Amino acid sequence: MRNLQLSLNQTQKIRLQTALEKLESLSSKSNANSTLTVADSIPIYEEGILKGHGTSDRKGELVATVCGVVERINKLIYVRSLRSRFKPETGDIVIGRVIEVAQKRWKLEINFTQDATLMLSSMNLPDGIQRRRTAMDELNMRSIFTENDLVCAEVRSSHNDGSLQLQARNQKYGKLEKGQLLTVEPYLVKRRKQHFHHLEQYGIDLIIGCNGFIWVGEHVEVRDIMVLDQANDSEQQIGNSDRSSMDVDGQDGTFTPLETRQNICRIANAVRVLSALGFSITMEVILETVNLSNTMNLDIHEMLGSEFYVLVAESEAERRSSLTKRKR
Repeated sequence: MRNLQLSLNQTQKIRLQTALEKLESLSSKSNANSTLTVADSIPIYEEGILKGHGTSDRKGELVATVCGVVERINKLIYVRSLRSRFKPETGDIVIGRVIEVAQKRWKLEINFTQDATLMLSSMNLPDGIQRRRTAMDELNMRSIFTENDLVCAEVRSSHNDGSLQLQARNQKYGKLEKGQLLTVEPYLVKRRKQHFHHLEQYGIDLIIGCNGFIWVGEHVEVRDIMVLDQANDSEQQIGNSDRSSMDVDGQDGTFTPLETRQNICRIANAVRVLSALGFSITMEVILETVNLSNTMNLDIHEMLGSEFYVLVAESEAERRSSLTKRKR
């Protein structure tokens, strides 16, 4: 909850402080045996251990060099820092912005120390056919992605010099349109099995990137290329009179309904509130925050008010307390 600047009255300050103290006590109880600060000793229960990141040997004793939580994988012991920069791993879902169209590749900014590279050969072509890339494909690269386009991709590999290779070989990857891009601290996003979420009740696609970029946009159906080709062939057989009427109605295909835009803004504000409070960003917590705003009959702009921040903190404290009681 760093740099959180809110105009709170005295009652709201007490309520917010009480909720945050409750959350801190719950967190300290759950990590009582694994939370460390710099120079704390790390207990060793077996011989032949492997020292990992955040550990050091001092006078025959294993100590922590960073603040965080001890993690043990077989004989490997390392300290996972609670606040850290984005460290990409193979398979991470990331969202990036195209900053350069180069020879047979795009360069993307992904909230990392270096820009990532998306090769032309590492993504699906618009026709959906698996084939060798030709010179014509290279000339048409700007018709696929151009500067400032938002792209969802997957980390393919990383090299010793820190450079990253991305890939987008699936229909769920690609260009992002009709939505909002939000930036949060990367440590608030935990790696999970699913980072793509379709919120059917709101008609929204939610993509939580491991690099701290979160996309909230209108739902896009992933349709088969063959079905699209058949639809295009049937449309070509329509008469000129029908085409003129389709031109008028075709504008609806690029128009985002008002209700969908309001849902996008409401979900985006929920992410902003959770990020400002320093809570982990997950689909479940986002939906609970959105439902809380609907229950309180709050307008979208009222979600960024001081009272709603306090309500979210109290709700999160109650949720974690109930989870702790269930485990017992």
